[in-house]
Amino acid sequence: MNKVNETQVASDDLTTKLVNGEDVELHSVMIASQKASVTMQATLEVRNKVVEAYQEMMRMSI
Repeated sequence: MNKVNETQVASDDLTTKLVNGEDVELHSVMIASQKASVTMQATLEVRNKVVEAYQEMMRMSI
């Protein structure tokens, strides 16, 4: 979870620098944005699988 937050913050920082006209390469901003997006999607997929597994276990009869 910390890594996901770090990639989001890094992406936001680079985007802010680009918007403010600082010396940041556009491709670096795009790569950071994609990394943040991919890590978020992967985290959501893992969370969904865990919730799905929990729900399946709760439906099992003992």
